[in-house]
Parts: sequence; structure tokens; C-alpha cells
Amino acid sequence: MAEIKDPENTIIMETTKGRVVIELRPDVAPGHVARIKELSREGAYDGVVFHRVIEDFMAQTGDVQYGKTGGEHFNPSRAGMGGSSKPDLKAEFSDISHVRGTCSMARSQMPNSANSQFFICFTDAPWLNKQYSVWGQVIEGMENIDQIKRGEPVRDPDSIVSMRVAADA
Repeated sequence: MAEIKDPENTIIMETTKGRVVIELRPDVAPGHVARIKELSREGAYDGVVFHRVIEDFMAQTGDVQYGKTGGEHFNPSRAGMGGSSKPDLKAEFSDISHVRGTCSMARSQMPNSANSQFFICFTDAPWLNKQYSVWGQVIEGMENIDQIKRGEPVRDPDSIVSMRVAADA
């Protein structure tokens, strides 16, 4: 098991494929890290599906509006179009490279449109560098991310069972 150095800046995500531990990067994306922690602490990510999963690229999740199974507005055909009730975030682009295990915010064409959706890179994706806000890195459980069902959209998708800040777990 990976050593958790800073429990306040570590996420423990239980997925339908197993446990994933993510080290947060408040040094490069303080606003995005604060949002991820806030939504995790509210239980907003619990039950949210991985709605867009592309082989040799990334697994996307985090639509707490339309992607939350059992949620009031759950709609598999709209998963990926929603966010949270919170305001969109100002971009926090950095020099951190998108490599295997990088956690970064999804957004529309507008740079300041990230809200709750995020993706985890399966492989290096240098074309994303300095265009998406990196907020974390998988330090344990990447083999579980590798097993997530692929698709755009995914049929019978995998999901986040629970997502917690390690300090609270």
C-alpha cells in the first residue's frame, strides 16, 4: 500500500473495480483541490459513473448532476453534460505533465468551465499539458482504473462507490 504522507491532501476512491488512492496537488491547483475535497466530503461523487472511457487515453467521471446513480437527476444519456450546483472554477493550468495516473479537470471549450467532472489518464497525454487543470496523481490502484469499462458512452458503466478525503476516512 502507498504511504499516505498528507491525509488532508489525499483522496481514497473506492470504485466498482477496487480502491484508488490519489495524492492531491494544492500547490498547483488550490481551487480545484478545494472543490474535489468539498464534493468528496459532501458525498457528491458517491455512485457517479465513469461515463466516457477511451482506450489508451483516459477515464472520465464526476458528473454529480446527471451521472450519479440513484440521484434525483440521474440520466445515463446526459451523463457528461452536467456539473454540480457550485460555480465553475477559474482555470489553474500548470507545467505538470499529463502522464499515466494524472488526475485533471474536464471542461468545455471555455478554459474557466471546470466544475465537478474529472479524468484520470491511462497513458501520457502531452497534448493536454497547460490546457487542463491537473489536481492530483494516482499513487495506488492504477491497475483498478485500467479495468474500468470502455465506451463513449459506456454501457453498464463502472462507478465511484465512495470518494473520501483520507483525513476523514
